Parts: sequence; structure tokens; C-alpha cells
Amino acid sequence: MTAPQSVWQVKPWWCQPWSIVLTGTGLIGGSWLLLHRVWLTGLVAVPVLAWMGFFVLVYPRLWADAVQGQGETESGV
Repeated sequence: MTAPQSVWQVKPWWCQPWSIVLTGTGLIGGSWLLLHRVWLTGLVAVPVLAWMGFFVLVYPRLWADAVQGQGETESGV
């Protein structure tokens, strides 16, 4: 059995890069539209950007490394 080439092939539609980025920018933009306070929007933006960065940039690399390591283990390399 072959593993999926990308982590996004096994994730549902609500956990795709476009939905993560759209949700994050919506939260940050919504914060600004509702509050009109830079410092409050900054408080919202910091954890949201960290969440987006992890799930769009870091997690796919970790997943790919894990799949590659699993493949090497199974092939005896």
C-alpha cells in the first residue's frame, strides 16, 4: 500500500491550506473591523498567525518526514 504524496490528500476540506489561511485572515480582519484597536487585533493576530504557520508550513514537513522515515523502515534501508 502506498502512502499519500501529501498530507493534504488525507485531510478534509475544512483542514486544507486555503481554509486555514481564509479562516485566519478572517479572524484577524474581523477583529479589526469589530474593535478598531491595533493592540487588540495584534493580540488576536499573534496566536492565529502561529496556528496558521504551524499547520500550513511546519506540519506538512513533519508529516512528510514521518512518511519518508516509515518507508525507509519498511524497506530495510
